[in-house]
Amino acid sequence: MSTSARLVSFPIGPDPAPRLDKALARDVPEGESLSRSRLARLIEGGAVSVNGTVVTDARARLSEGDLIEITVEEAAEVETRPEAIALDILHEDDDLIVVNKPAGMVVHPAPGTPGGTLVNALLHHFGGNLSGVGGEKRPGIVHRIDKDTSGLLVVAKSDRAHHGLADQFAAHSVEREYVALCHGVPNPADPRLRGVRGVSFEEGGVMKITTHLGRHKTDRQRQAVVFSGGRHAVTRVRVEESFAGVVSRVSCRLETGRTHQIRVHMAHVGHALIGDPVYGGRRKVAEKVLGREPAEALNGFNRQALHAASLGFVHPVSGEMMRFDADLPKDMAGLLHLLRDTGL
Repeated sequence: MSTSARLVSFPIGPDPAPRLDKALARDVPEGESLSRSRLARLIEGGAVSVNGTVVTDARARLSEGDLIEITVEEAAEVETRPEAIALDILHEDDDLIVVNKPAGMVVHPAPGTPGGTLVNALLHHFGGNLSGVGGEKRPGIVHRIDKDTSGLLVVAKSDRAHHGLADQFAAHSVEREYVALCHGVPNPADPRLRGVRGVSFEEGGVMKITTHLGRHKTDRQRQAVVFSGGRHAVTRVRVEESFAGVVSRVSCRLETGRTHQIRVHMAHVGHALIGDPVYGGRRKVAEKVLGREPAEALNGFNRQALHAASLGFVHPVSGEMMRFDADLPKDMAGLLHLLRDTGL
């Protein structure tokens, strides 16, 4: 599997001397078609040098005349194998597709999961006709949801759609709302919550969680809340239903979209998601409150109870505002049915 790269070089323009990320977005030659989000990944990946020195700090200050060199990996021929996997398609046109991903499906191939992914299914559906901007393993992919999270994803079929969608995600203008089941009730009246760093409350009882997220110090597969370094992350949470103070159905709106963001934020405030194997700890629901059947179902739920239910964005080619909704999958809907039947 061969890859190639090109070197993009240019000087930084006149003052005011900007940060590296802002300087690249401002001064990169227009014909290179590098979006803000792509530039951010290139910085983070060590592909950007300033006056011959690799710089990975997006906030590094620059001066007029500094020479920027960016090593851009070209999209290689897609060799990931197309697979005839059924897709739940909500919308499709010449530039993009919106799909409802089932829990258990990985979005794109990676070590350990070379097949059975959404990308494999999409390549079969389109006969390989996906945007090459994402590279050979991630054609068309502009955002992800975790393997065991279900719900909505938009995928780019054309390069122009890929760049336009990536810019919207980078600007945090895409509307994303998730439905989750969590332990306890994130009640604005709870004095404990008001003492949690990064928590504030907005009109309508909405809890706003504002932190940075970074790699866990001892487990590189996990994310952790940090307040220096890391990446800015904002989640808004509203309680929609609660059951005996033990479990809640909440809506979570993403302002940013970091890895595991909702799962980490909910654990940070003491309301980890039901079934979360990584951030949920060993917390269990007691039978004496809800009854045996609901408690067993909740405690035996084998994935994080999280579903990407709503997605809204501006079509990157037509300019039309588009919004999509996906019903809860059967496993989460079944949990809610049991909880509602308790009458608590």
